[in-house]
Order: sequence, then C-alpha cells, then structure tokens
Amino acid sequence: MKRTFVDAGVLITAARGVAELSEAATRVISDPNRIFLSSLFVRLEVQPKPTYFKLAPELLFYESYFAAVSEWASPDDALVQRALTIACTFGLSAIDALHVAAAEMLGANELVTTERPGKPLTRVTLLPIVSI
Repeated sequence: MKRTFVDAGVLITAARGVAELSEAATRVISDPNRIFLSSLFVRLEVQPKPTYFKLAPELLFYESYFAAVSEWASPDDALVQRALTIACTFGLSAIDALHVAAAEMLGANELVTTERPGKPLTRVTLLPIVSI
C-alpha cells in the first residue's frame, strides 16, 4: 500500500470537476491501494468556503475523503518548526511547507499535487512530489 499525502489542490480539483485534471485527481483519491495521510492544514484549505457558501455536495465530498484518511499529522510546534526549515530550504510558501512537513513526519511515500513542474513545491527532494 502506498502512503499518500494529497494536497488541497487535488481535493478541490476532484470535488469541483475542474477540466481534465478532475479524472486524474479522482483516480488518486479513489485508489484502494493507497493509505491516505493528511493534516488539519489541508482541511483548513478546503472546508471553509464550501461551508460558508453552503455548497453541500462539495463539503460532503471533502468530509467523505477526510473520513477515509488513516493518519493525521499533529499540528504541533515540531511540525511548524520543520515546515519553517523546509520553506527556507526549498523556497516554499507556508502552506506548502506545512504539507511537506506533515507528509514527511507521517512517512508518506509521495505527496500528490496539482502544482505543475517548475513550481517551488516540485523542488522538494525529501519525498517524491507527484504532479497530476
């Protein structure tokens, strides 16, 4: 089983059916050969807007995904400190660094993203970054 950390872009793409990437995102999150890992930071990225705008189907999609997550990273000081180091090393935004730190701490085999090659997240060498 592949230990997979999915970033918010993949979930948003799958939930909203955004162009051709939607199929790829849906394939990843419905793959029975994966163990899904996540953090509250991913939830913070995807949940507020559909909650506020009462987009029930999108919110239900996210809740269903999060119910299937096997392991959650603790949003503690160690994770934030590691994220700061990662952000400074690879030139990442705060949220991307938090995702990488969480994935690393959970022992992910990969971090799946919608970020295109050449973007800062794809510079990370700590674990495979898979762009759909």
